[in-house]
Amino acid sequence: MSIFSYLASGVSSFVVVTLSLFALGSKVPRAAFVARCMAAYGSLILCATYGVVASIVLRLVGYGRVSQWATARSFKWVMRYTTGVRFDIVEGVEHLTTRPAVFIGNHQTELDVLMLGTIFPPYCSVTAKKSLRNIPFLGWFMTLSRTVFIDRGNRETAVKAVDGAADEIRNHRQSVFIFPEGTRSYSDKPELLPFKKGAFHLAVKAEVPIVPVVVENYSHVMSPRALRFNAGVIKIKVLPPISTKGLTAADVNELTKSTQEMMLSTLVEMSHAEKSEITTAPNAVSSAIEI
Repeated sequence: MSIFSYLASGVSSFVVVTLSLFALGSKVPRAAFVARCMAAYGSLILCATYGVVASIVLRLVGYGRVSQWATARSFKWVMRYTTGVRFDIVEGVEHLTTRPAVFIGNHQTELDVLMLGTIFPPYCSVTAKKSLRNIPFLGWFMTLSRTVFIDRGNRETAVKAVDGAADEIRNHRQSVFIFPEGTRSYSDKPELLPFKKGAFHLAVKAEVPIVPVVVENYSHVMSPRALRFNAGVIKIKVLPPISTKGLTAADVNELTKSTQEMMLSTLVEMSHAEKSEITTAPNAVSSAIEI
């Protein structure tokens, strides 16, 4: 039996199990949670595999710096249909054309990869912890597509990575997307973890604007703690660019604090608006599957 036969057999079994769990989900809520998680991770592997091929081809034809954008679009469409989750930009879509820039966003769950698929602009790269480089398919794609890997346990190499990213921004007008919280919050409330300063040092060093991306708290759609994973729509606001011209390293603390406060205020406002919509429309019927 060839390796391709084993691969086809494994994929077929994965699909059958996932569909069976979806069918069982109407009676066993946890089965629906597991089914959507399997669909999401299966989509991640599929899109990362496509990303490996796309990154190689695009680099060969001289467009390697758009490979993350091209792969992000595949995440958007594949995961929309396999999980039933959609991210919608309700404000500030025009700010995504800012180039080059340091884009920052709040980090909630693994579902944020679908959010990136929705907002990711061309000529942009993500930063990621160094350990992700070793994950098959995903790590290969990230390496080929010029992801900026950060070794959080080594300050010297982390500084070098930031310096390299600043050069890439200045020389190739390549934007960067960073989650300044550094890890997922998994919060059920509209709140942010403390911001790390790397994104702000990078923006100041490269003298480019910071573009904050705020995603509403979506624990009503996905909450690993509550074993909840529903279909649904999640709202995004892209805030106006924050200029860093004339700023120095001495200004980073205040820049970090003011940006976090602005994003938190927007996050709380979005949560209140969501509750108001629910309150004023008591007869509305949700298409989400309650778990």
